[in-house]
Amino acid sequence: MAGHSQFKNIMHKKGKQDAMRSKLFSKLAREITVAAKMGMPDPNMNPRLRAAVIAARAENMPKDNIERAIRKASGADAESYDEVRYEGYAPGGVAVIIEALTDNRNRTAGEIRSYFTKAGGALAETGAVSFMFDRVGMIEFARAAASEDALLEAAIEAGADDVVSSESSHEVTTSVEQLRDVAKALEAKFGEPRKAGLVWRPQSTIAVEDETGEKILKLVGALEDNDDVQNVYANFEVSDQLVAKLGG
Repeated sequence: MAGHSQFKNIMHKKGKQDAMRSKLFSKLAREITVAAKMGMPDPNMNPRLRAAVIAARAENMPKDNIERAIRKASGADAESYDEVRYEGYAPGGVAVIIEALTDNRNRTAGEIRSYFTKAGGALAETGAVSFMFDRVGMIEFARAAASEDALLEAAIEAGADDVVSSESSHEVTTSVEQLRDVAKALEAKFGEPRKAGLVWRPQSTIAVEDETGEKILKLVGALEDNDDVQNVYANFEVSDQLVAKLGG
């Protein structure tokens, strides 16, 4: 289990769906507003906003909500958010990166530090663990969008670095610089992707025992439940048995 998508799904299954969807929409709207405020309010001219809108659509966020979030960026009362990255160690020495959008750095830092402390981990300085990850572009398509060969051929032609296909999806990896061009080329051939954006990909992963894995997953769940946290990445693997236990 590299990155965060798999354990995110586990925690989603364990929560109350309606409350979680409302919280998810709030986070998606915040990212849309920040992206629109930093660049042009047109998704076609603003890659970050385009990625945020794609993510919102993938979660079935209503069109009115998306448009309202974009309009909010140009309003006189638009909230001001800082982008902050936190890094730390979870139990078992697992490295964790947290990306947040916050209007109060002290509050967010204090809350994140408390989650690590309760889990038996520790919040570290920025840069303490990010060297164990690569910053890359990631574009995800549904498995049904294209055959494995067709997607691979098109991705290589567009300048992608790698493609990993599974039963449910195709994940295309690019350099940071190539993300926009590759996403544009693949979307023209296969339609809108599920996701497109920059992620932290672990260079290697640590296998942990179930007891430690459960502690890490609880920490990740607490972090993702925080209103200010947008993304969580970690470099660990857990057993299929634990995944089945927590996902069941």
